Amino acid sequence: MDRSIVSDSPRRMTSALRVAIICPTFGGYGGLEAFVLTLMAGLPPTPELEVRLFFKQTVQFELRPELTRAVAPLGPRGQFVKRGSGPLWAAIGWAQVVHGQNPSPDVVYLSKLRRRSLLINVINHRQAGQTWRQRCWDFALRRADRRFYISNFVRRTWEGEKRWPDSHVVFPICELAGDPQPPAARRGFVFAARWIANKGIDTLVEAYAQARLDPHTWPLRLIGDGPLRPEIERMIATRGLRGIEVLGFLSQEAKADAIRTARWMVVPPHTNEDFGLTAVEARHLRVPCVITRDGGVPEAAGEEALSCAPGDVAGLAACLRTAAAMSEAEYSERSRRTYETLLPQLAGPGFYATVYRELAGR
Repeated sequence: MDRSIVSDSPRRMTSALRVAIICPTFGGYGGLEAFVLTLMAGLPPTPELEVRLFFKQTVQFELRPELTRAVAPLGPRGQFVKRGSGPLWAAIGWAQVVHGQNPSPDVVYLSKLRRRSLLINVINHRQAGQTWRQRCWDFALRRADRRFYISNFVRRTWEGEKRWPDSHVVFPICELAGDPQPPAARRGFVFAARWIANKGIDTLVEAYAQARLDPHTWPLRLIGDGPLRPEIERMIATRGLRGIEVLGFLSQEAKADAIRTARWMVVPPHTNEDFGLTAVEARHLRVPCVITRDGGVPEAAGEEALSCAPGDVAGLAACLRTAAAMSEAEYSERSRRTYETLLPQLAGPGFYATVYRELAGR
């Protein structure tokens, strides 16, 4: 994270700075929702700073119980609004600083009409092509006063190789568990993602079969759920694959426990992944990663990761065998470095509070 983008000279404020975080949502609880809710949890209301979260409903919006539960503790600080609506206009009018997630044209244009300072977190890579919709998003992104990208991979898809002024790469805030296990207490591999096409779970299961590792010493635990689950479970059963445990959807606490007791986190997508949040979660628990060189995943996983090309079953199997054959001394060193190199890249809520004050001229 580039910490030169905020200053260290706070100024005395005479009234609360009002910030509206605006986040598009389909109604479920995913990585983007987790980011803004974690940010809100670290920015409690104070006399100096008042922050409200507005979930902007997409066309396919369908509110899921897990998001309802997650928003409930915010009370009136967390609201749902429709895109391009009067309540969205009022939310932007209330704020002095608008913090948008992705360059949604309605949020950008309303913010500029009301002359509000605008920070945009860009979470998703730019889609190819020059459609009218994409041109609107391109134009909207340039109107931001400051742009934070989830990864340099995402930034390059929007800006090209030359960085625009006031653009920076900032890792997303997420809920990170502590209390790692010592290396000797860890065992096997863990995977955590939604079970959908291109997340690489089918590639991983095939690679694990090809690696032919001891299933007791090197088990593979699969976390998550999704449309591919019946197909994957049939593959495991039909081929009689031993050592694979399907855990399904887990709470954040149970997921953290599964990661901290693994020796390696496996992140094998082949879909131009924007970042790779599970890699950061693992590194914070000192668990190094086996990855594919897909999109922003290498940035999230760090230099200590073992890697192969996206979709390469044989290459991934080779990485699993390399991980299993690694000496205790080398593994312990990788475990230490994967954590220590992560720390300077993490931004906390206090970082964003300082950015908000700078954007408001305070």
